[in-house]
Amino acid sequence: MRVSLVFPIFNESACLPVLWDRISEVMASLDHDFEVIFIDDGSTDGSFDRLNAIAAADMRVKLLRFSRNFGHQIAITAGIDMTDGDAVIVMDSDLQDPPELIREMLAKFEEGMDVVYAVRRNRLGETWFKKMSATIFYKILNWMSSTPIPSDTGDFRLMSRRVVAALRTMREQDRFVRGMVSWVGFNQCPVYFDRDPRLAGQTQYPFRKMVKFALNGIVSFSTVPLRWASWLGFMLSGAAGIYIIVVVGLRVTGHTFPGYASLMIAVLLLGGIQLMTVGILGDYVGRLYMESKKRPLYIVSETVGFE
Repeated sequence: MRVSLVFPIFNESACLPVLWDRISEVMASLDHDFEVIFIDDGSTDGSFDRLNAIAAADMRVKLLRFSRNFGHQIAITAGIDMTDGDAVIVMDSDLQDPPELIREMLAKFEEGMDVVYAVRRNRLGETWFKKMSATIFYKILNWMSSTPIPSDTGDFRLMSRRVVAALRTMREQDRFVRGMVSWVGFNQCPVYFDRDPRLAGQTQYPFRKMVKFALNGIVSFSTVPLRWASWLGFMLSGAAGIYIIVVVGLRVTGHTFPGYASLMIAVLLLGGIQLMTVGILGDYVGRLYMESKKRPLYIVSETVGFE
């Protein structure tokens, strides 16, 4: 059986030696044919030079270098595109995802599973805010989406050849890979692990990127925000109709009032809601615009080890 390991890399130079040592130990303990694909997503810290040294020492290692930083989800996509294994395993390179879990994933795969996803039992080294925000995100996402997405999971997962083939047909620009894998279906099961703190360096997902990623996941797998905007519009229209009847009734009965404060509140409230709903609609329209350009998902500047 051939197994493909995919690692997106962005400024992970300090982690690479330890990562490679642990991957090598896992591969040595298993009787499988391995290929290891590293995708350098525009690193600027010398990561590619270290990867080149690893590739020169081991023929199983293949490198893909982007022309610039295209993003984590695109890097995962590129790695999946280049694999030819019967099983494809995607994991991050900061060693928060333990390579040793590969053994358990492959055991599940040999039992007939098409997707084996890693669920974080404990999240060591993460702040309470990040843990809380992740929990809230998955609850909101699963509430809005018709595709159930397992909570406390990342992109660390094993996929069979037919799952990979299905993913390769999905070429949308705004990608949420863990949701896409859930969407394709097939036989899926979890394995559990305790997530370690990052080995070195800083997280590639600061708060701003976390928010953007969360919103991308929601918009990519749900049209509920659009329906909410419509419902809100109907509710406010109904309230406005009632208010008009009340005002006309007071006027007819001879009651007058200044109304400046209430008028300003109504104008500001309605104006804010209108801008919010236009923004929600604009996000969906903007995605249609980006898809209509048909640009490639990524551009490769250099490869190592590929025929």
